Amino acid sequence: MKTFFCKITPPRSTFAADMSEAERKVMQEHAAYWKSSMDEGRVVVFGPVDAPNGTYGIGIIEVGDTADAIRFMSNDPALKANLGFTYDVYAMPRAVSRP
Repeated sequence: MKTFFCKITPPRSTFAADMSEAERKVMQEHAAYWKSSMDEGRVVVFGPVDAPNGTYGIGIIEVGDTADAIRFMSNDPALKANLGFTYDVYAMPRAVSRP
């Protein structure tokens, strides 16, 4: 398995504070997707990051290859909703984690 750092950026820096009800529903689906993937063993950790310029989300995943990482991200409800979220994914070729 290979390890990847994933970052999801919301459509605006104020998103966490002013999301609409429709956006909140999508975020609930997004969290459920990541939690389900964690339960299946693909996700190591995920959650929001309170950065000075606005909240964004990160996740560390373990999948077979880059194509699997891209496929995983492409199926995220937040991305599929076409609300303006963007994703970045970076391989972590020498990742070290707890046993």
